[in-house]
Amino acid sequence: LLWIDALVAAGLREIEVGSFVPARLLPQMADVAEVVRHALTHAGVTVMALAPNLRGAEVALAAGVHKVTLPVSASAAHSLANVRKTREAMVEEVRAVAQLRDAQAPGMLVEVGLSTAFGCTLQGVVPEDDVIWLAGLCAEAGADEVGLSDTTGMANPAQVRRLFTRLHAELGDKAGAAHMHNTRGLGLANCLAAYDVGVRTFDASLGGLGGCPYAPGASGNVVTEDLVFMFEAMGIATGVDLERLMAARAPLQAGLPGEPVYGMTPEAGLPKGWVQR
Repeated sequence: LLWIDALVAAGLREIEVGSFVPARLLPQMADVAEVVRHALTHAGVTVMALAPNLRGAEVALAAGVHKVTLPVSASAAHSLANVRKTREAMVEEVRAVAQLRDAQAPGMLVEVGLSTAFGCTLQGVVPEDDVIWLAGLCAEAGADEVGLSDTTGMANPAQVRRLFTRLHAELGDKAGAAHMHNTRGLGLANCLAAYDVGVRTFDASLGGLGGCPYAPGASGNVVTEDLVFMFEAMGIATGVDLERLMAARAPLQAGLPGEPVYGMTPEAGLPKGWVQR
């Protein structure tokens, strides 16, 4: 809870605070509804949570989240390994969640993150046509936005530009976030490539936390501190106070003392004379 407070104080206005998954699978998420309740006390913050299926979305809706994110694998093999459903079955989950939203909480947003959109450790190459086909199905099923996730850290900037350009052409305003991992050191380069073709929402995690059990060797998400520094150094305003953001690492490390945290900017410090505009 202190971590969320620190992120809000730094200026973040959209935070994914947890996952509505069975406690027997992820016992550390057993109290996610309590975390959501606390996050909702912060005015002006969009409180998000991940839900892998309709049941998770029902509990998330009851908790009061503003946005629910459903992971849908672009890789057929990853979909079966991760959620034990085919890609087509996951599209129907999206449809069911959208119908639930329409009936009970019209203001709640439904986001789909297309995982393994840039490659899969189980399947290998994921055809770009498959990604765009699946994105279109999810949008038609009722998703408000569909983003692309480099779950396995296999993306490169040329591929990112190409696929997000196609996504925008296919979905228009429903084209969503770039979710990059830094497994091969290209996380920031891929974010910049996405920015260059119109993406304005980026998933990142403080200290680079994150990963996927079905993406062996994958590192965590792009480090929020490094992403904010890159954009601010370029003169692109993020609305995030970088010094306060780096200070938010303290409650994170206190709460997860055995978890390694990453970030070049926190390690090197801000440049001499740094002034955030």
